[in-house]
Amino acid sequence: MSPTRKGEYVHDARLIAGMNHTSKADRCLGCGSSSTIVLHEVRGVPANCGLLMPTRESAINCRRGDIRLGFCRSCTLISNLAFDPALLEYSSSYDETQSFSRTFHGFQRGMAERLIERHCLRQKDVMEIGCGNGEFLGLLCELGANRGTGFDPAFVEGRAVLAPGLSIQVVKDFYSHQYSGYKVDFVCCNMTLEHIYSPTVFVENFRCALRPDAVAFFLLPDAARILAEIAFWDVYYEHCSYYTKSALHHLFERCGFKVVAISSEYEDQYLSIEARQSDSVGLFKAPVAPRTLRRLEKKAEFFRDCCEQEISSWRSTIRAAHQAGRRIAIWGGGSKAVAFLTSLGVQKEVECVVDINPRRHNTFVAGSGHQIVAPASLPEYRPDVVIVMNPIYRKEISQSLDEMALQPELLTL
Repeated sequence: MSPTRKGEYVHDARLIAGMNHTSKADRCLGCGSSSTIVLHEVRGVPANCGLLMPTRESAINCRRGDIRLGFCRSCTLISNLAFDPALLEYSSSYDETQSFSRTFHGFQRGMAERLIERHCLRQKDVMEIGCGNGEFLGLLCELGANRGTGFDPAFVEGRAVLAPGLSIQVVKDFYSHQYSGYKVDFVCCNMTLEHIYSPTVFVENFRCALRPDAVAFFLLPDAARILAEIAFWDVYYEHCSYYTKSALHHLFERCGFKVVAISSEYEDQYLSIEARQSDSVGLFKAPVAPRTLRRLEKKAEFFRDCCEQEISSWRSTIRAAHQAGRRIAIWGGGSKAVAFLTSLGVQKEVECVVDINPRRHNTFVAGSGHQIVAPASLPEYRPDVVIVMNPIYRKEISQSLDEMALQPELLTL
């Protein structure tokens, strides 16, 4: 399969990209406002965190771009003002699957059961935009006897283990207005909106596919948590936009939706939004409440003022451990590891990177070139320190280490 670029996600995306990139002002990718605060800048980061890099050379020499993170004072969206969608590739070599984790699979299943019950999704037509390998769409169809349609250019048939006999079709393409003929009772979009360069066009495009009373459900990272935790490891090139609750609410109401609920998920790491169509498309003009704006501005300024210190602190921790002769492993070879290792610039200090996704084994981390190995390889490395890229998996990882009779010090981001 030939590479597919994110700039092709919607038919209007390249026109919009050209308009934004020729502007001299730093304009918000969501509402177009030039009232932005620059929070963080870094040059030459890997552009594609989710691509499997087969060799160290390909990982080190990967395509790169710049990050210029800006906070919008109008809609509170945080976006990469230096983003170029032409740098991204979504092909069969892309894989950000998390479902090999028992913790994540349990979360997905619980979320599917909750949505089926809340919205009476039984024997209905459901659609997932950015369905990956189809795990969540499969759960919706299996647990609710629904008929499913997925859209994802990186879909590879057979990667996901789905229950037999499900009524599912997957279109190996980006969703755009050319697919508005698919009429559904429910549309979901998990961990995809943050990748979309033209969110207004994107949300307006799928709106026309919804039947009356249909529900839209989106899941995505919570930008307020990233700011509060100074989570520089959650800032990477593929994510051109970072949504706060207010930014998410602003986007959907601006595009003609009535927001039913916005909730925190997965130990406050994610936001979810549930919305239905309204008759107010194009009429929403209300600004973010001043109190909300000021609260988020303070968080943005905190991130800006403390980010370099946080990076320096982690770099010092790792180098001190290495100098003391302690062997260090990173657990989690996905996007967080790419951002973490790129930001720190550490090489020999980290012995290896571990991941439970078998498709990542014997590939290499984009940018840093560290080899990704299977957990079963750890007894060979016998690490003294394991840095867990996501604290929600600490218990699961600790159990795996115990089963291998390993007792390294566990550090979590």
